[in-house]
Amino acid sequence: MAVSEARFFGEEAAMPAPRKYPPELIERGVRMVIEVRSGNPGRSGIVRQVGELLGIHPEVLRHWVNKADAEPGGGPHAAEGGIVRVRQLEKENADLRRINGILKAAAVLFAAELEPGQVA
Repeated sequence: MAVSEARFFGEEAAMPAPRKYPPELIERGVRMVIEVRSGNPGRSGIVRQVGELLGIHPEVLRHWVNKADAEPGGGPHAAEGGIVRVRQLEKENADLRRINGILKAAAVLFAAELEPGQVA
């Protein structure tokens, strides 16, 4: 039944309520709460403070944090796993940069040994 037909018959058409907060803002708030909570596990009022910082009602943010905690792989330790992975990748990146620098220096050294008229 179309919306105009539903109103004609005295029924209200079920339209979803508009979302007050964009999904990106909710995700950012949930991430911030999980990060602060993992750094200070005994601290209270984190959801309220993050909510005030981002302009999200604390109960809405608390709902989304609880929902993220209940999801498989989205618990309080999921952010810690991501942090560990980032640290691994940063270490690997630093090693690769160091090795790349050594290879560049070796290439310059070998190029200097070649005579000007000689082709490799």
